[in-house]
Amino acid sequence: MKEPLNTQKTRKKAFMQKLLDGVEVEWKRVGEVASYEQPAKYLVKSKIYNDDFPIPVLTAGKTFILGYIDETDGIYKASEKPVIIFDDFTTANKWVDFDFKVKSSAMKMITSKDESKALLKFIYFWLNTLPSRLVDGDHKRQWISNYSNKKITIPPLSVQKEIVRILDTFTELTAELTAELAARKKQYSYYREQLFSFEESEVEWKTLGEVAENFDSKRKPITGGLRQSGDIPYYGASGIVDYVKDYIFDGDFLLVSEDGANLVARNTPIAFSISGKTWVNNHAHVLKFQTYEEQRYIEYYLNSIDLTPYISGAAQPKLNKRNLNSIIIPNPTPEVKQRIVSILDKFDTLTTSISEGLPREIELRKKQYEYYRDMLLTFPKADN
Repeated sequence: MKEPLNTQKTRKKAFMQKLLDGVEVEWKRVGEVASYEQPAKYLVKSKIYNDDFPIPVLTAGKTFILGYIDETDGIYKASEKPVIIFDDFTTANKWVDFDFKVKSSAMKMITSKDESKALLKFIYFWLNTLPSRLVDGDHKRQWISNYSNKKITIPPLSVQKEIVRILDTFTELTAELTAELAARKKQYSYYREQLFSFEESEVEWKTLGEVAENFDSKRKPITGGLRQSGDIPYYGASGIVDYVKDYIFDGDFLLVSEDGANLVARNTPIAFSISGKTWVNNHAHVLKFQTYEEQRYIEYYLNSIDLTPYISGAAQPKLNKRNLNSIIIPNPTPEVKQRIVSILDKFDTLTTSISEGLPREIELRKKQYEYYRDMLLTFPKADN
């Protein structure tokens, strides 16, 4: 049961009072405790990126590391003096403690004016309690006009160090889990490739049209304005698009993207299983199989191979029904399919499940970190 809001607030207040132990805190403008530097001399010149090169090129956004270059001049030595990189338009920011160069001039390099009074890592954690978005919806530079004028609470240095220690513990745990997930995904990809490496004479080969029953003729697209809201998932090329009142399919099916850029980019699986009552529009093929193992086997196989030879259209990639049916599938015995599916199901659960896999564990740790971050950086305001 979720803890009542008033109880949470009382507990947070008691925790902060214990941490502060009667010591007063100061409220200062961020610009009073943090300095900024323009990135002009750290801008990358090379357009040739290579993972074998030593110096990363950074952005403050989600991508973070854009690539690696071999330039030797204009390197920001964050290994000697860590820094916060701050996107001046989006307010996104990152903590960096390794040498780097930057791609965009729309960035500020933030450092502490005096580490004996305000730890830069403390300022970084505080920055991340603020929403990362454009302020007032405009496109102006945010650090000088906005963020440098925000009020930050500065507790004694000993309190700052303890807060940083606690929050570092959470971020390190999340980083370890994220690295574990990346390793497991590589392992998953390796085993999937090995399990589907059949010699031509080793198994029977069939077309997808021979092993699957196609239900495309039963699909019905509904424009957004005509959909009646409900709890039935409405599927498109890449997954659930909406929830509607009625259904046209009831059972276990495999959907395969019919069109869209993802057919080429493959950022998300192009084949995915659905179950129960569903509605599917005309952007996903609907396939039916006799057994669970058969369906999952085909799902894993389609997501592992290059489908470029079967895709038409450059601007608008499309996998039409005729080409879909012509895809060549290795067709081993049911026992072999069951073994392959059993192995890959375990990897799939570990690497993608939001209910029991590593992604769920990472999400829980992130929420735990955010809870403690907000609690540790919410100080009682001084009486005026």
